[in-house]
Amino acid sequence: MTMVSCNKPLTTGIHTENLDTTAIPQNDFYQYACGGWMASNPLTPEYSRFGSFDKLGLQNLEQVNGLIQDIAAKKHPQGSIAQKIGDIYNLAMDTARRDREGIAPVEKTLAQIRSINSREELSEVLGRAMDFQLWAMYVEADAMNSSMNILNEYQAGFSLGEKEYYLDTDEQTTSIRNAYVAYVEKMFSLFGIDTPAERAQTVLRLETRLAKAAYSNVELRDPQKNYNKMSIAQLQELVPQVDWKVYFQALGIELDSLSVGQIPHLQEAGKMLAEEPLEDLKTLFTWQTIEGAASALTTEIYMTSFDFYGKVLSGREEPSPLWKRAVGIVNGTLGEAVGQMYVEKYFPEENKERMLALVHNLQKALGIRIENLTWMSDETKAKALEKLNAITIKIGYPDSWRDYSKLDINSDDTYYANLQRAAKFEQEYSLSYLGKPVDKAKWFMTPQTVNAYYNPSSNEICFPAGILQYPFFDMGADDAFNYGAIGVVIGHEMTHGFDDQGCQFDKDGNMANWWTPEDKAAFDARTKVMEEAFNRIEVAPGVHANGAFTLGENIADHGGLQVSYLAFCLNEEAKPEKERLQTRDGFTPAQRFFLAYANVWAGNIRPEEILNRTKSDPHSLGRWRVNGALPQINAWYDAWNVTEESPLFVPQEQRVSIW
Repeated sequence: MTMVSCNKPLTTGIHTENLDTTAIPQNDFYQYACGGWMASNPLTPEYSRFGSFDKLGLQNLEQVNGLIQDIAAKKHPQGSIAQKIGDIYNLAMDTARRDREGIAPVEKTLAQIRSINSREELSEVLGRAMDFQLWAMYVEADAMNSSMNILNEYQAGFSLGEKEYYLDTDEQTTSIRNAYVAYVEKMFSLFGIDTPAERAQTVLRLETRLAKAAYSNVELRDPQKNYNKMSIAQLQELVPQVDWKVYFQALGIELDSLSVGQIPHLQEAGKMLAEEPLEDLKTLFTWQTIEGAASALTTEIYMTSFDFYGKVLSGREEPSPLWKRAVGIVNGTLGEAVGQMYVEKYFPEENKERMLALVHNLQKALGIRIENLTWMSDETKAKALEKLNAITIKIGYPDSWRDYSKLDINSDDTYYANLQRAAKFEQEYSLSYLGKPVDKAKWFMTPQTVNAYYNPSSNEICFPAGILQYPFFDMGADDAFNYGAIGVVIGHEMTHGFDDQGCQFDKDGNMANWWTPEDKAAFDARTKVMEEAFNRIEVAPGVHANGAFTLGENIADHGGLQVSYLAFCLNEEAKPEKERLQTRDGFTPAQRFFLAYANVWAGNIRPEEILNRTKSDPHSLGRWRVNGALPQINAWYDAWNVTEESPLFVPQEQRVSIW
């Protein structure tokens, strides 16, 4: 980001070309604030959705690509970071080689599946397998003892991801399901596997069985329901069809306990292993192997996969250019190594200093709002303030960088083989933390990522360098812009510590109740208002938003707006009155605050992707993060003179009021 000298006047940060001044802001604030941006950034065939996040992500991707190309064009010592980055990038770019190799790189794994002769082998096979699984295992902080890591189990085994795709009977979902079966059949044919139509039906039947037993996305948001710590003996009793001692030996770990995430799903997976014909199980494992390998094999196989996931499921017309996919692989394989180069070139330390000041101001504002809550007792307020003051702040990049010395990238091997080793490296990296104290310095996003997060188990907020650029953050812009944009993002992540999930964790990240019964009941009643408000939003003809699924993100948006606006006002009060009330570019400071916020969510989206994200994304669609969120904010009404005549108007007594 271009830096400005300290004596250069600050801009408003508002790009008036992003506006649609033919729209009436009180009637459709999203169109007014973002209509110009949407007109100037139409969807290209590559995208199912393209918004402010994506545009900044594309800029970062181009910057990272420049760094990688410089490395990939030269020879480097074997084992060096530069060699690994260059080789995996060049392998990703070499489609001609993949077309020559055909399906040979994956034949060994397929042969191993064919060689399974008895159910007794399955426990060892599932523990050893990288390509196929009926459940997933990962290591993270114990929800009841956040200072120590524990093994967690999570539902898996259905390629469409959302259980609704297997169970809903509306015309559109049924059409997607039929297209999925046709896709599976075609892929089996491309791999020369016999009776592809019959096998495709087998895949659908088995995946549907798993999906029926899986938790819904709403159920997955309940931390207590998804935490079931037990001994290995208890696990053996719960799912006796698996020899868990053999399974964990094959996985390469020793443990005495774990947390099972979704008990009904794991039990159903166990029953499948005992009840389903062995050949049908092998068909499912074959499919999972093919599915996992699709992006690493021939152009025809890749395009067949894209035709379903890209075109049918999300409405995209063309895949991303090869260079973007290659950079994505490098980011996914050696992300922190790339991030270290990225911040050295593109992240000024001044950005970090100003962000820290913003974060502390937001913390202060949230503290004031907590103290002034009329519905919460002093006892619970004290606990909330303790948690707020204990939040760890991470900005830009980690203090120490990850070690990739044990990752083996070798250009003599196939692209698929290298990706398999990279996946194994990631699995071993995760499992290496098992039974050890939690590493509080660990980051869960790379520095070049355009995103941010709150982690309840460590009570931390993290803002990677990648997001600290326009339209989220601008060192050359005034406070109205930065509080409206990155300020709300900061407040959003802080509020996650107090949303319907985060509120179940204490200041140390342990799942523990710190509420009085009366206060929790009042909180739940207020969040119910939010849930019902979003349930009423029609995102497409006959399709409504899922207020329960998106509740946490909607609470965080609401809290982010309230907290950042208060922090902005407190900051403005210290300024001379003339400067505080100054209209610039035709807008008051308060108006510029809300314009900056709306511009963060500018974007275009295809009809298919609207339906896809309504099923799969816990975030509300961009339009409704503006037109659904702002009508709940009193200050927005004052800033834009919104009256009862506005179609966005919500009566005062019906507005959401939480944090």
